[in-house]
Amino acid sequence: MKMTVIGCGYLGATHAACMAELGHEVLGMDSDIDKVHTLNSGKAPFFERDLDGLLARHTASGRLRFTASYGEAADFADLHFVGVGTPSQPGSDAYDLSHLFDAVRHLAPGLTAPAVVAVKSTVPVGTAPRIAQILREHAPAGDRVEVAWNPEFLRESFAVDDTLRPDRLVLGFNAAHSWAEALLRQAFARIIDSGTPTIVTDWATAELAKGAANSFLATKISFINAMAEVCEASGADAAQLADILGHDHRIGRHGMRPGLGFGGGCLPKDLAGFIDRADDLDAGQAVGILREAAAVNTRRRRRVVDLAREELGGDLRDRRITVWGAAFKPGTDDIRDSPALAVAQTLHDLGAAVTVSDPKALDSARKLHPGLDYVEDPIAAVDDCDLLLHLTEWHHFTTIDPRRLATRTTTPKLIDARGTLDTDQWRAAGWITRTPGRP
Repeated sequence: MKMTVIGCGYLGATHAACMAELGHEVLGMDSDIDKVHTLNSGKAPFFERDLDGLLARHTASGRLRFTASYGEAADFADLHFVGVGTPSQPGSDAYDLSHLFDAVRHLAPGLTAPAVVAVKSTVPVGTAPRIAQILREHAPAGDRVEVAWNPEFLRESFAVDDTLRPDRLVLGFNAAHSWAEALLRQAFARIIDSGTPTIVTDWATAELAKGAANSFLATKISFINAMAEVCEASGADAAQLADILGHDHRIGRHGMRPGLGFGGGCLPKDLAGFIDRADDLDAGQAVGILREAAAVNTRRRRRVVDLAREELGGDLRDRRITVWGAAFKPGTDDIRDSPALAVAQTLHDLGAAVTVSDPKALDSARKLHPGLDYVEDPIAAVDDCDLLLHLTEWHHFTTIDPRRLATRTTTPKLIDARGTLDTDQWRAAGWITRTPGRP
């Protein structure tokens, strides 16, 4: 098939490359000329595991290319995926849909024949009818342009695998047995034929799917972190408690690890946006548990700052602190709402001299947090520090021998806020260690 992908950020670039991998001819469209040039060179303007390989292979084969022209995109195919960003509005938790609406308005004048616009962007429920209205008003084909909703459930650093081998496929339409359904089933035929559960539903349910999924995941993470607070007060072990709970098949262990909490460009935004939309619908009382999930997540960051203050005698002024981690999670260079950088910046604001090390995210971190110091080598970053904080659980950090580090510090003290280091090994090497939620 021929298809376009409108908006080529994390979601769109990955979707375009993976659709080419599935055998389709794909034209990606983005209004950022520099991004288009980078993508056409076979590289992504961000780090995502396995993505550059797909981009290089399929731009070289001619199956995938990118443009900055809406007109070229409209003429290229009759199936158009839209994956533009929907950030939070400035000063609000509500989604900013201006980029999405602008993209549809710019695409619409070129839609002179029947077409399908399949939106993948995360939105508040009730957005699909507004997209349909824009298309009726601005597309020459009018009602012959159908709107479909195809939410994404990608995890950064696993986005390629999640696109090619998703755990479910959701297709939302305004009417049963529409042409849009037939076209999307054709586009995803290899994924559907592999046995992927495929749920066909209405617009509203499909719109709710991503926000509801992220809200549930955020609640699960915050639940075990709330239990970590109780464990710290009682002397219990939150990691072992998570194991005990996780063996219950109704609960499951995945995603339930006590630590610093969640961040990134999706989970916090989607949780806040879901709550905001529920308030708009006069259903705010129904999402009270989600408000507490957000509050618990914020408390985890403050808790690590408090632990650092305790370990350094209450006064952080002029103390040297090393932070391992800048990205919000391992496997990406994304620093949006990074818990690691939030803690690092707070420590800096309290007077500490903070040095940050991360394998992928230092360039982005320097731009957003210029007051922090940055060292690429995590071992060299420890030199003369008074305290080491482990805040992003990169596998590389777990392979470092703590015996190599103890003599490089002024005081060998570690706070393992992610709980993934072998603290017994660190203690044997002479380190004083603290892990939130564990004795």
